[in-house]
Amino acid sequence: MSDVPLILEPEQLAPLLEHEEIKVVDLSAPANYLAGHIPGAIGLPFQALLAGTPPAPGKLPSLERLTEVFRAIGLTPETHIVACDDEGGGWAGRLLWTLDVIGHKKYSYLNGGMHAWKSAGLPLSSEDSAVTPSEIELSIAADAPVIEAQEIQQRLDNNDLQIWDARSPEEHSGEKVLAMKGGHIPGAINCEWTQLMDPQRDLRIRLDAKEFLAALGIDGSKEIATHCQSHHRSAFTWLVGKSLGFPIKAYPGSWSEWGNLPDTPVEN
Repeated sequence: MSDVPLILEPEQLAPLLEHEEIKVVDLSAPANYLAGHIPGAIGLPFQALLAGTPPAPGKLPSLERLTEVFRAIGLTPETHIVACDDEGGGWAGRLLWTLDVIGHKKYSYLNGGMHAWKSAGLPLSSEDSAVTPSEIELSIAADAPVIEAQEIQQRLDNNDLQIWDARSPEEHSGEKVLAMKGGHIPGAINCEWTQLMDPQRDLRIRLDAKEFLAALGIDGSKEIATHCQSHHRSAFTWLVGKSLGFPIKAYPGSWSEWGNLPDTPVEN
């Protein structure tokens, strides 16, 4: 299934469901998953993808924990994962970013997620999906799209790294403080994640995303590090950047780490 695009429309996914190497993983709220999901889709609680430990709960879980999660959903080297959710792409993006971190490149995003699937009138199931666990062995990829606080701090004066802050304007400005320090990483460009979703098209990625970001100064000419508070919102902005061909990484510690470290510089 090497020809499956990264951004997949509902009408493209529907005929692929009969292929056994295609595995749909739904990160919607459990009640929404149970009320109706794509036939055969596996429900995965988003908490499984987070370390969950303060002060930076959005960091990656241990490799052992990730191995348990991916074995439980039946991941094999041949599996092509299609991720969806019910909120416009944050948790789906987090799953795809995690797959990229472990070097599993066979993945797609259902554009618009369950909003788009339901709007297209495609079939829904309320049955739990049977999963055959796998025995996959995981490691962190050498080219994992991860950047940490220390590297960001070292590169702030180099002018070779762009920070994309996916939080709200109030968090970016320091008006709303969710850590010891408020504000933003020096030089960071603020583009709230929801600005990349089109509410007129069932929360699909906006068609003019590239032009919209370029007008803000995010054009892929430099490496990009994206973050939010816990790398949930920024998992979607990472996905959008990747879909546009940008050299983009994510900072999973995000503001919950940066804003609580004693020596990190802040602007507001």
